[in-house]
Parts: sequence; structure tokens; C-alpha cells
Amino acid sequence: MFPETPAAAAALSVAGRYCSPALLNHCVRAYLWGAMYGAAHGIAFDDELYYVSALLHDMGLTEPFDSHRLPFEEAGGQLAWVFGTAAGWPAERAERAAEIIRLHMRADVSAADDPESHLLQVATSWDVVGRRPEEFAPDARAELLARYPRLGFGAEFLACFEDQARRKPDSAAAASVRNDVAGRIAANPLDGG
Repeated sequence: MFPETPAAAAALSVAGRYCSPALLNHCVRAYLWGAMYGAAHGIAFDDELYYVSALLHDMGLTEPFDSHRLPFEEAGGQLAWVFGTAAGWPAERAERAAEIIRLHMRADVSAADDPESHLLQVATSWDVVGRRPEEFAPDARAELLARYPRLGFGAEFLACFEDQARRKPDSAAAASVRNDVAGRIAANPLDGG
């Protein structure tokens, strides 16, 4: 189900140490939703790279790694580069993890151009605001949520984004807040919205 590599195990360890239980489950769900979507659409992707990026994509929202200047996806990308380099990846692979995390906040990355970034964007927008519900069958939703429950994720994530928006008004998180991310989170079918 998950990649069994030293880097994958280390990414889970890092995410487990610094993410809240709700944020950790979101990161794991992001990997699983993306892998499910990729399989349904025949999108070939680098499983280890996608898994590590999914697990680390929100590290810039955690207190130890939050940057007061950089948007959370930039800070998380920088951490992913450090992580990848420390894991022994070539610099280009570490940079790919950073890029995937930076680009996951953009909806204009195609699967043909960048499968991992596309999958992470699709998966996180589904998990956060319920975008593309037709892509995820109700039975698959129920099974995945039973294994990795939301634990109040919507409210916790909204608080993170609102905090990012106050401190970083030019960030993608701030744009999301201005574009009613609160309403979209509240309406998410994964939370019964």
C-alpha cells in the first residue's frame, strides 16, 4: 500500500513527530487519494517521490517549520529539499519534492507535465474542500476515512490558513481565505457538508 523505502519510512517518522494527528491523517489521505485518482486515470507517477511529498507537503503549517516570510508551501518545499538531500537523494530528486510541494497549491499543473504535482493538487483539494467528489466512490471514501479519520481536520486547517493569511497577505493561503475557503471547507462532503 505504501512505498517501503528508507526515505518513505523517514518521511512518515518526520510527519508523525511534527504534525497533529488530524494533519498527519490528512497527509496520508492525500497520498492515498492521489494514488487512487492516478490509478483510475492511468497516470504513471514516482510512488516514493509522491509519498514523501504528500507526507511533507504541509510541514510549513507546523510551528517548528512555519516561516514568517515564506508561504507555507515554499517553506515546506525547502524542508523537503533538505529532507531529500539528507535521505541521500540526488539534488535533482530533492528539488522535485520541493517543486511538488510548491506547486500543489496551483490548479493549473497538468498530469502530462507533472504527474506528482497534479496528483497532490487533486488529492489535497478533494480532502480540504471536497473538489471533484465524483472521482472518489462513496465506498472508497468510507473505507479510507475509517482508517484515517478526519479528527476535526477542517477546523484545524482553516485556522492554519487564516493565520497564514493574516501574516502573509500575498500568499496562496490568503487568496484562498479571500475566496471563501471557510465556506468550501464547511461544505466538504467528507465532513458531511
